[in-house]
Amino acid sequence: MPDWVSLCVVISLLISLVTVAGYILYSGLLTDIIVLTGSPPVKKITFAYKFKEGPYKNCRQLFKESHSIGPKLSCIGVFYDDPKKVPGPQCRYAVGSILSEGKNQADEELLKSYETSGFNVFSFPEVTHVVATSFPHRTHLSVLLGVRRVYPRLEHYIKERRLCAHPFLQIYREGQIQFMAPLARQGDFYVPEVRQVERRLSEQEELHSDSELSDSNSEYSSGSGVLLSDSRGTSLAASSVHSVPIQDQGDRNNRGRSSRGTSFKDLDWEQTGGQQAEREEPLHGDSNQKSLEAPTQEWWGAVGGEE
Repeated sequence: MPDWVSLCVVISLLISLVTVAGYILYSGLLTDIIVLTGSPPVKKITFAYKFKEGPYKNCRQLFKESHSIGPKLSCIGVFYDDPKKVPGPQCRYAVGSILSEGKNQADEELLKSYETSGFNVFSFPEVTHVVATSFPHRTHLSVLLGVRRVYPRLEHYIKERRLCAHPFLQIYREGQIQFMAPLARQGDFYVPEVRQVERRLSEQEELHSDSELSDSNSEYSSGSGVLLSDSRGTSLAASSVHSVPIQDQGDRNNRGRSSRGTSFKDLDWEQTGGQQAEREEPLHGDSNQKSLEAPTQEWWGAVGGEE
């Protein structure tokens, strides 16, 4: 191979590497991540959404569908479960577009278009305090980088301060991905379908408990008198475990993802602006602290799709 051909190949490879590196850097690879506790990035919002159960990676199609109806609207995703603790098929999420914010009114034509396409409409209140951060949304790769880098920081921040922050919202607007989790009125951020799922799971759990108790009594009643006596004690013990009344299944699930036992009132506020901030720093081997590495592995290929 002539020398000039080899030189051209080397130059082409160098150009390709520089281009790829520049693309990754532009997408936010080295962006400084600052986690704040303070006012939310959005006011009261009304949004159109579709609710789904399943792996979070499947939500990309909903983002695309919602964005195609209202391309000028901000997209929003609400994620209710931690994929590390909840099986993929049972993870719950809502994806859609923000129709109005604050005192503004939703566009009636857009509203009808979303409803015709099978979207529901719901409103989230404006809360006083949230845990929040942002990440640039410049390319499709920005979504992957943002989710991988932001959620470990949020997890560390919330655990370190023992906060109760849930669910997690992602808002795509003005070239930014806004990540936030409310510290108050969390129940108001759960769309009605979430409650329906919780009631269904509660009913299934009760049916399973009743069936297990019935099978246990039937099995042991055919044995000797001594065995029957012993088995009743065992059966009652099992029943006491499986048949505990579920007083508030919703609250239990609401806290399941990120409950830390304290609220924003326990924070030591800084003098400037009443907000706490934490810059991205390397995490040093604390084996007792779990990161959101596993959830981000599930989410990276899904969230976003606005561009």
